[in-house]
Amino acid sequence: MTRVVSIYLPDLPTDRIRRADPSIPPEQAIAVIARSGSKRWVSAADAAARRAGVHVGMPAAKAQALFRGLTLVDADPAADAAALERITLWALTLYSPIVAVDGIDGVVMDTEGADHLHGGELPMVARIANQFLARKLTARVAVADTWGVAHACARAISHTIIVPVGETKRAVEKLPISLLRLSGKVVSDLRTLGFQTIGELANTPRAPLTLRFGPEIGRRLDQMFGHVSEPIDPIRTAELIEVSRAFAEPIGAAETINKYVGRLVVQLIEELQRRGLGVRRADLIVEKVDGTRQAIRAGTVKPMRDVAWLTKLFRDRTEKIEPGFGIEKLTLVAVMAQPLEERQKSSSLVEEEVTDVTPLIDIYGNRGQRVYRVAPVPSDVPERAVQRISAAADPVEVTWVSHWRRPVRLLARPELIEAIALLPDRPPVSITWRGKRRKVQRADGPERIFGEWWQRDAEMEAVRDYFVIEDEAGERLWVFRSGDGIDPETGSHRWFMHGIFA
Repeated sequence: MTRVVSIYLPDLPTDRIRRADPSIPPEQAIAVIARSGSKRWVSAADAAARRAGVHVGMPAAKAQALFRGLTLVDADPAADAAALERITLWALTLYSPIVAVDGIDGVVMDTEGADHLHGGELPMVARIANQFLARKLTARVAVADTWGVAHACARAISHTIIVPVGETKRAVEKLPISLLRLSGKVVSDLRTLGFQTIGELANTPRAPLTLRFGPEIGRRLDQMFGHVSEPIDPIRTAELIEVSRAFAEPIGAAETINKYVGRLVVQLIEELQRRGLGVRRADLIVEKVDGTRQAIRAGTVKPMRDVAWLTKLFRDRTEKIEPGFGIEKLTLVAVMAQPLEERQKSSSLVEEEVTDVTPLIDIYGNRGQRVYRVAPVPSDVPERAVQRISAAADPVEVTWVSHWRRPVRLLARPELIEAIALLPDRPPVSITWRGKRRKVQRADGPERIFGEWWQRDAEMEAVRDYFVIEDEAGERLWVFRSGDGIDPETGSHRWFMHGIFA
């Protein structure tokens, strides 16, 4: 079952201003001012301004008098709309094949085809919120059965929320009618009649409401409660390369679907070749007779224009397509394309042939697995000296430089152990790690590593003394003592396990 994710961006105008001008201090309060003739009022305010009492709708003069250090910026709806479109396109490449702009302050997406996010809804919501935060965007995320419910919950609740399957009515019955996506005049008239919540409106007979306000109220309620489908129309721009095939008679047989998918791949590759591009991520959008959509995403680790391989990536997954009453249109979109230059392959008589493992990476990646490799980072601190990079990324020029051996497995973070050792520079004679006591038979060290004092003031005096130890079972471990063993300002003098040798 597919679910709908609504991403609400409450501070989009102020976030856009901060991203455009990084020199603005984080603690500086910002208010966006809209104009209408001679009237000027606050149309958006960031968290710092809201804490000072500034709110949307407040006259600009009053806001400025209330908070003397407030920065006032003229509203620019066109720039906000362009920023929202860029964010939506970024979400399209990252999250799901079906992503669209939701009003003037949000993004909506269908989880259909987002296999890489299906590690559970809670990890998915946390991942989305964290990735938006990393881009300095304030986001509230809601997941629900329908677009209407996800939209309303994301805007009504000040934190991320997951509405359980089948709990639609209970989730929205106490929410205000302004979240039903009706026009401002209709909402005002409904409030005049005494309606305050969606539940009150849903429990009222439809006929009088339809007679007075038309069918819009009933349609929005039916969409919210899932009685009427509300398909999400994916965002499309002129830059996206797209090919499609509509059918006079709906299709449904697996062989027929695969045949037309192959033809669409050929058309897409031809268009990419004309533009000198290679595809990195492509989406197959399946539009059915009943108005619903299904999507399949295929990605490659590097730009490519191999018709046979891209066709295989999609045909391996077309068995997931449920045609229902029939498919009336297939659309293939290159949502991520990059420049690709033709290269002449060297003869194996001249150069040694290198096995290309990127097809294997593509297969694992399209099954939802994260494939990466590690690369060195110039840092003396062991856990900071490694980074994850794309499995097919270009070779990193930096190399690990050390005169001491390093373990083949570095723990994600050092683990506290108990150790018996003579200070200041003797290795431990025994350690206790994960509840097991180990007697040390041999040891080598210490190797002293200093903290990065030029980057972190807290590491101005910090040092670690590392030892390679071997226990009675022959297992070699990498342990360290925090501090130099004499001065407590250099560290706690506690012992840690950090790695395991082969």
